[in-house]
Amino acid sequence: MQSSISLSLSSASPTARSHPRSFVASNGSLVPRSLRFCGLRREVYNLQSSNSSRLAAAWPSNRVTASLSSNGAPSTEFDYDLVIIGAGVGGHGAALHAVEKGLKTAIIEGDVIGGTCVNRGCVPSKALLAVSGRMRELQNEHHMKAFGLQVAAAGYDRQAVADHASNLALKIRSNLTNSLKALGVDILTGVGTILGPQKVKYGTDNVITAKDVIIATGSVPFVPKGIEVDGKTVITSDHALKLEFVPDWIAIVGSGYIGLEFSDVYTALGSEVTFVEALDQLMPGFDPEIGKLAQRVLINPRKIDYHTGVFASKITPAKDGKPVTIELIDAKTKELKDTLEVDAALIATGRAPHTKGLGLENINVETQRGFVPVDDRMRVIDATGKLVPHLYCIGDANGKMMLAHAASAQGISVVEQVSGKDHVLNHLSIPAACFTHPEISFVGLTEPQAKEKAEKEGFEISVAKTSFKANTKALAENEGEGLAKLIYRPDTGEILGVHIFGLHAADLIHEASNAIAMGSRIQDIKYAVHAHPTLSEVLDELFKSAKVKPNISSPVGEAVAV
Repeated sequence: MQSSISLSLSSASPTARSHPRSFVASNGSLVPRSLRFCGLRREVYNLQSSNSSRLAAAWPSNRVTASLSSNGAPSTEFDYDLVIIGAGVGGHGAALHAVEKGLKTAIIEGDVIGGTCVNRGCVPSKALLAVSGRMRELQNEHHMKAFGLQVAAAGYDRQAVADHASNLALKIRSNLTNSLKALGVDILTGVGTILGPQKVKYGTDNVITAKDVIIATGSVPFVPKGIEVDGKTVITSDHALKLEFVPDWIAIVGSGYIGLEFSDVYTALGSEVTFVEALDQLMPGFDPEIGKLAQRVLINPRKIDYHTGVFASKITPAKDGKPVTIELIDAKTKELKDTLEVDAALIATGRAPHTKGLGLENINVETQRGFVPVDDRMRVIDATGKLVPHLYCIGDANGKMMLAHAASAQGISVVEQVSGKDHVLNHLSIPAACFTHPEISFVGLTEPQAKEKAEKEGFEISVAKTSFKANTKALAENEGEGLAKLIYRPDTGEILGVHIFGLHAADLIHEASNAIAMGSRIQDIKYAVHAHPTLSEVLDELFKSAKVKPNISSPVGEAVAV
């Protein structure tokens, strides 16, 4: 993914003259020494100044002006400057940024504001996980005694727990709706369909036009063939978040983010869990070393067993007093290996793009496994490989990175583009988190991915690690189980990936993700000061322990002594 932006400042610039040490030469142009590009790849520094003329032609600067007061006025040619199909986190973020840029904006929603994240995903699941975290702590007699505390047997009210999740979703959905209305974004109710270039239908027969259109329709739970979902005993995450009952024994098909988080919830509430994983190891999406530690802490001590290397080829819901039955076949030989009988089964095999019925055939766009094909600027690509003018797709529907905050970042990036400023989002700078107890988070490449990249491109990598057991705050919380891992280039100091397992890992990862987004190298940040005693010192020690070769050059040509 290459950025095509070029920055240059005239040598006669008053700012450059008054602050001669604030700029350095880069390919004939002056670049602010302290300037970093949040979400843009580092290659931005290495472009020739000749790109400026091409950029000016492609991205005219006079299209819009910023306005914070209200939704803007559209051009006379279109009903809106921007129409967004889908009001999830991605569409919402894009709409708010568009109004800030002065764009007359409408957002179309066929279901409810907030999409999957707010109503059936991130928000209600974190409410349940907040409950499971407290239950887990209260039930841990050894942990409480270490503080000198005595706690009576902990219990819970299932309906009250479920209400906590649904009430939080309702509150956040209301907040999102109010923020759109306050800025004057037109909320159009109905299913959105693309009729042709810059023309969209919503509802039965309402047709509007827009200078630019963003598809932000999100995703739905993916259910493999052979699995019968009844919404009661065989369920998806959509059903599980309602917590209509807590089974004594539940099988969870898939051990990724969704499966892990629900295993945390169910075991804290008293269920026994069996994982069914098609790959040969649990938690296949995580760095192997982190996954191994997480399994030792999150799975082995709990009432969890597992089957790996098997498919759930057939799942039949409970009926007439009979339990849920799950037929397991070997992932390689496809031979029947075992049959499980459980009280319930949760299908956590990922999510599928929600792109059917969008009218993509009207603009000659063919999906790929349901995903809308896009380039690195989220511009939609048609069946002939050409860009569809003025059409973008963000979030789960394009499949680049199926995370709510990635969708929001993509939406903001698109709005920057349609506002006349090129922007390329660096997806390697986007963090991910699993909200188990303790949490798992990461940004960038895993160690195997980094090794593969290093072998192809001919450089070496190094790995640094720090333990939560050496952190004062973690020990004060009696939560010393954890590890932070840094993967980097010792020759340049480039951060390739950071992985954290431990207390508040989801909060700690952002120092690393921001460093990658801003192009910071280890030598830039290893002398940063962190408050003591805080968990942030885990990363402080991590960066300090990295061994970078001395006297290497900084990203903009300044020599740095390490």
